[in-house]
Amino acid sequence: MTTLPGQLNPTPRLLLGPGPSDAHPRVLSVMSTPLLGHLDPQFLEIMTETQTMLREVYQTKNQLTFPVSATGMAGMETCFVNLIEPGDPVVVCSIGYFGTRMIDVAGRTGAKLTVKEKPWGQVFDLNELRDILKETRPKVLGLVHAETSTGALQDISQVGKLCHEFGTLLITDCVTTLGCTPVKLDEWEVDAAFSCSQKGLSCPPGMSPISFSPRAVDALKNRKTKVQSWYLDLTSIQSYWSGDRAYHHTAPITMVYALREGLRLVLEEGLEARYARHLRNHGALKAGLEALGLEYIAAESCRLPQVNAVKIPAGVDDVAGRKQLLNEFGIEIGGGLGDFKGKAWRIGIMGYNSRSICVLSVLAALEHVLRGAGVKVTPGSGVAAAELAYSA
Repeated sequence: MTTLPGQLNPTPRLLLGPGPSDAHPRVLSVMSTPLLGHLDPQFLEIMTETQTMLREVYQTKNQLTFPVSATGMAGMETCFVNLIEPGDPVVVCSIGYFGTRMIDVAGRTGAKLTVKEKPWGQVFDLNELRDILKETRPKVLGLVHAETSTGALQDISQVGKLCHEFGTLLITDCVTTLGCTPVKLDEWEVDAAFSCSQKGLSCPPGMSPISFSPRAVDALKNRKTKVQSWYLDLTSIQSYWSGDRAYHHTAPITMVYALREGLRLVLEEGLEARYARHLRNHGALKAGLEALGLEYIAAESCRLPQVNAVKIPAGVDDVAGRKQLLNEFGIEIGGGLGDFKGKAWRIGIMGYNSRSICVLSVLAALEHVLRGAGVKVTPGSGVAAAELAYSA
């Protein structure tokens, strides 16, 4: 290498896409804490504290609850490879892009896979799911709780109970819900859940909190074949996160610090207060977006508060609009995926970024972009509508 790169100093961004979101300043601060060894008694205590808080945020007593040392998709894979053996009947009910990813991951396990799909932006109702389970009698049902590609929220509050009527285990993608909207694993009888660190928990990407119910642990113990992945094999890694503290891999020490602080922030605020904050800011953003003439993809009955997916107005270029937001205002939002590529924008207000300043900033910037693209927008209408919603 002939030229040494300069000191890292990227231009600051306001991350209002579907993820990652901005990390909370307190989380960034604890990440400068000196390292400990991954078997240091102090770090083992930090692990215990992190697990205890994670159970509280997941609203579960599941003993097998800990963060996988990788991003959210590793959490998805952890759930599937540990609970499924080749030939097992599995159903994945897909409502969007991350449902199709779940299909891919499940298919790689060698499962006998059945796929059920809804048009993007729609969700399954309980009667549909009952018919599917009655027809297929699967070992596992996979469902995405919050489909960030469409901004749709799948109600799973009764699905676990329904699954257990058929002897089925429920795997749920909670990547975009944990820390933003209610996730009640025990009450909802969810058997395996996975999430991420970079959205509702206000941390950088790099960890995937998972939780397995006693039913799921029993299925794991009764496997007839080895788990397909060495790194994600819970029969081994759980010993490190349990009282045995048996070495499995070198934990990402600094990311565990970060997650511990992110969970502390959630519980300091209180779960109900946190959910209410996300709803309040969603209400203001929704009012502003609609005042700007933007139409939501998902119906209001199943709309996700923390990721607002809206259709791009005719004549507005997706990439040019997002590039203008980034270059002129330092704001990142997401483009569409799959069926909505080039047709939708996705605006995330999650965790630390679920604040009025973020809502008002993105509305003002979007108005500028839309007017510049020739869309007829009443000046100040988006911000005014949001302010009205806040004052209600």
